[in-house]
Amino acid sequence: MCQSLRVSALGLRAHGKAVECSPADSPVCVRGKIRRNIDDTIFKGAARHLFPVNLDRVCARHRPGIDAVFNYGLFSFNTPNFILRFSLGETDYQLGATDYAHFAAEYAFDGRSVWQQTLNLSKEEKAELIRLLQKNYLPENRVYRYNFFYDNCATRPRDKIEESIDGKVIYPAEPQDGSLSFRDIVHQYCKGHPWARFGIDLCIGSEADRPITQRQMMFAPFYLMDAFAGAQIVHDSVQRPLVSGKELIVDALPEEEEGGWMPTPFQCSLLLFILTAAATIYSIRKRTGLWGVDLILFGAAGIVGCVLAFLALFSEHPAVSSNFLLLVFHPGQLLLLPYIIYCVRKGKKCWYLTLNLVVLTLFMVLFPLIPQRFDLAVVPLALCLLIRSASNLILTSKKK
Repeated sequence: MCQSLRVSALGLRAHGKAVECSPADSPVCVRGKIRRNIDDTIFKGAARHLFPVNLDRVCARHRPGIDAVFNYGLFSFNTPNFILRFSLGETDYQLGATDYAHFAAEYAFDGRSVWQQTLNLSKEEKAELIRLLQKNYLPENRVYRYNFFYDNCATRPRDKIEESIDGKVIYPAEPQDGSLSFRDIVHQYCKGHPWARFGIDLCIGSEADRPITQRQMMFAPFYLMDAFAGAQIVHDSVQRPLVSGKELIVDALPEEEEGGWMPTPFQCSLLLFILTAAATIYSIRKRTGLWGVDLILFGAAGIVGCVLAFLALFSEHPAVSSNFLLLVFHPGQLLLLPYIIYCVRKGKKCWYLTLNLVVLTLFMVLFPLIPQRFDLAVVPLALCLLIRSASNLILTSKKK
């Protein structure tokens, strides 16, 4: 999910690449059938991924007319300690350049649409923008620390365009500041992908639910494209539109979903709750502890809690530090798991399960008041842990 800049003999253009779901540039891109015909020679020779290339070589290939694409959304999985750095939010992206033919063919091959907006810039502004891009493409300047919400491959082209303009860019009044949050926009991009939405909602905390400004909404390419479409350049009381035209240059249709039913996170968590409740009722009637059930539930919850705690304490990813889900899933469930299982097997009262019962009860009671939106699947999961904690208190209080 990125915005690119195309430099051609016809002018400067902004590209928006269509995806249905992309959290965090957590790129879930839609593959599909191509409606637009692409030259077979170009298509077969297209690279599957865009890598930084020699800019002089790209430009020379198209002289006297230049047709190159600058893309701020490049990164390499071969970077040392990539997984750790990605978890810590220390992923470095870089500006890459490629010729337009390979760019269009790559996105056609992947089944992703590309919209093109022609920028209404003067000759001097075009020259300045090209100069800024060339300077940014120098090896010592092209790498930057990626931030999904605040500094990504959509905001970078916007900033370069604004920097090159002689005047001020005035964006349209809609959408208004405070009308959306980061989570709202992420949910829009995750429409039709409930498991991706569930995973993202687990990781991002209450900061993602704060109202954001219109400018902050531009981290998402489609919001940036809409803002560009209605923007005006103002200089010495003279206005002109920022964009003079828009065109869908690669038109891709999403693939038809493969047959078969896929349960949603809520359906799975609800089923787990029903099974857990039935097992708990059985164990109370038989006055026996189900340590195997507790091992699975609290072990899994503890693992999730370790991930959330790691993100909250050490990651530079935006909006992950203040996560109220740590009240439900936390590392203590994993660290105290041997003690929990020991108490359940021996039929002894477990102080942790009593404390957990109190915390989870408060979480459920105060659920509507917590300043964070949760996926509905969290409720049955929290209830599973709550009733298993309550069962220990019930069994030990009835024990003679």
